[in-house]
Amino acid sequence: MPEQSTVNKATSITVPSPFGPLSISESEGHIVALDWHGAENNHSSPLLEEAKAQMADYFSGKLKKFDLPLAPGGNQFQREVCNAMLKIPYGETCTYGDIAKLLDTYGQPVGRACGGNTIPIIIPCHRVLASRGLGGYSGEGGVERKIALLKHEGGYPYLL
Repeated sequence: MPEQSTVNKATSITVPSPFGPLSISESEGHIVALDWHGAENNHSSPLLEEAKAQMADYFSGKLKKFDLPLAPGGNQFQREVCNAMLKIPYGETCTYGDIAKLLDTYGQPVGRACGGNTIPIIIPCHRVLASRGLGGYSGEGGVERKIALLKHEGGYPYLL
């Protein structure tokens, strides 16, 4: 994973989803962002077409784990949190505290790093819960979107 990504040089493509159009951005051969709106300027590439196909498979229930080169934004700690989130299996959850223990830190900075995830869904921040509830979700639609993604993955028993 590159040291730091910049979305400024990125090309983007619009991807349909059950939540409306999303945009996926690529820079220097890595996915760097997923945003909750369509791309302003669609400029495809083989990587973006692959990401679009994998998103379609994810939303149809065929894909359980994305296989894309990723370069999330943020500092080193934020990227470490993203790497930890990538290890959470489809349909399962963990807590901010679980990730904090892995990284020898506290839950609050982990929560902030989850909230700053530049590649939601693909890097599954929706699978990270508070120790006593859902926690937040910085994506469009807030906690309702988090619940919808967990239900999509069959993770809804964790919500009861």
